[in-house]
Amino acid sequence: MVLTLGDIAEELGAELHGDPSIAVTGLGTLKSARPGELSFLANPRYRSWLESTQASAVLCRADQQPFSPVPVLVVKDPHLAYAQISRHFDIAPPVTPGVHPRAVIDSSAIIGAGASIGANVVIEADAEIGPGSVIMANSFIGAGCHIAEGVHIWPNVTIYHGVVIGARTNIHAGSVIGCDGFGFAFSGSGWTKVYQVGTVRIGNDVDIGAGVTIDRGAIDDTVIGAGMIIDNQVHIAHNVQVGEGTAIAAQVGVAGSTSIGRFCVFGGQVGIAGHLQLADQVQVLGKTMVTGSLNKAGTYASGIPADSQDKWRKNAVRFRQLDEMAKRLRALEKRLDDDNSAD
Repeated sequence: MVLTLGDIAEELGAELHGDPSIAVTGLGTLKSARPGELSFLANPRYRSWLESTQASAVLCRADQQPFSPVPVLVVKDPHLAYAQISRHFDIAPPVTPGVHPRAVIDSSAIIGAGASIGANVVIEADAEIGPGSVIMANSFIGAGCHIAEGVHIWPNVTIYHGVVIGARTNIHAGSVIGCDGFGFAFSGSGWTKVYQVGTVRIGNDVDIGAGVTIDRGAIDDTVIGAGMIIDNQVHIAHNVQVGEGTAIAAQVGVAGSTSIGRFCVFGGQVGIAGHLQLADQVQVLGKTMVTGSLNKAGTYASGIPADSQDKWRKNAVRFRQLDEMAKRLRALEKRLDDDNSAD
């Protein structure tokens, strides 16, 4: 793909300081970019790289423009502008519409116009694939699934029966959508399976990473809101409901029947217990364990940052002594109160 700086400035509504005819043929970081590539500066800590960059042009804010030795496209949010322009340089191989001869499709399934169905794909009875959707090799679409237009399902994805996927959703390789939730009743001597009779409903414009598992609902549906972004190796359990625009980083686990609000952000390896309520715009930092509802927007954290082994061992011992220390402190406070009362 070749664009000129003039093309890019027009698309982004950017203020261009430089020759609009300069061609851009690729993307690069400030440190590694070569002539012909576009880069961006979002974090001021990397300004020294801006001053020595070999890029043909840089996206940056107005206050950074004087430090650039190369043409600049001034924008309000350089990272967002970079994201918007990056689509022109996507290196994924093009997809050809049509059904591969080795695909297995039930006669009752509906395949929309312009859809692409890859080799060894299985599509079961009464499933519907929307126009322009892509189902790549070895993926499985269960009976009665409804996949809207423009969905992209990468190789080796498993979509169980009855799942509903909204338009333009992207699901990466190895993900499993709609498997049974972890529902069992204990009899005292063994476990009896609770059959999961709900499904999974995924909104429009959701991006799901590789190796993600989203369980079907036990009774009510599991719901993934529109515009969500989910990183690799995330597990979302049965009956969870997540609001639109929420972002979940890698290795997060959400236990059953928890409700998460809109535009929340969860860092890597966060654990969220079941049957909780999390408000809109909650941000939880990495490795935090959420054991109670979070009813107000804001940033939450737990866990112990890495430290030297000697310090960590000492602090671990003190942590185990906290309850005893708290009791002693309360006793001292009570004695002081009693002495003050006596005076």
